[in-house]
Amino acid sequence: MHLGLIHLYTGDGKGKTTAAWGLVLRAAGQGLRCCVVQFMKSCPQGGEARAWRQWLRQAGVELRQFARQAKEGERWAWVDPKNVLPEDRAAAEEGLAYARQAVNSGQFDLVVLDEIAVAVDWGLLEEERILQLLRERPRGVEMVLTGRGASARLVAAADLVTEMKAVKHPMDSGVRARAGIEY
Repeated sequence: MHLGLIHLYTGDGKGKTTAAWGLVLRAAGQGLRCCVVQFMKSCPQGGEARAWRQWLRQAGVELRQFARQAKEGERWAWVDPKNVLPEDRAAAEEGLAYARQAVNSGQFDLVVLDEIAVAVDWGLLEEERILQLLRERPRGVEMVLTGRGASARLVAAADLVTEMKAVKHPMDSGVRARAGIEY
């Protein structure tokens, strides 16, 4: 295929996951085999999961979400960075094991690790293990990492870094998250 570079989409602004899915759409359109591994997300009714079920799965795109089950009263399972639960860590570990298998399987040209920077920043996963996965990936496997708070070491490991900067967002003035736009 090609060299297989590492992309990192980080920053406090909206659009990191959206950019990663845009790249998946572009890559799948060119016949590349894509896998998206979402950490700390279990949202089967989110826009990307619906689009995957309706269109992208048939194009050979794989999607796996790794998060604990939502508790009673929760719409989604949110990770509290001040109170990370053992189930949150277990789901992240399961996601990392799956990601390692996907990267090394020979089945995918592009692997996205969505919210991996947050999982590292909040202590769900050890940064060195992510860096090791990046170093040991087979030649030609393109990887995308997303998430706020990417460390200097993740930035240094990436070939392409885009920082999404929050300038203005409707949620700042009370507009709730909207289906199809924020999720």
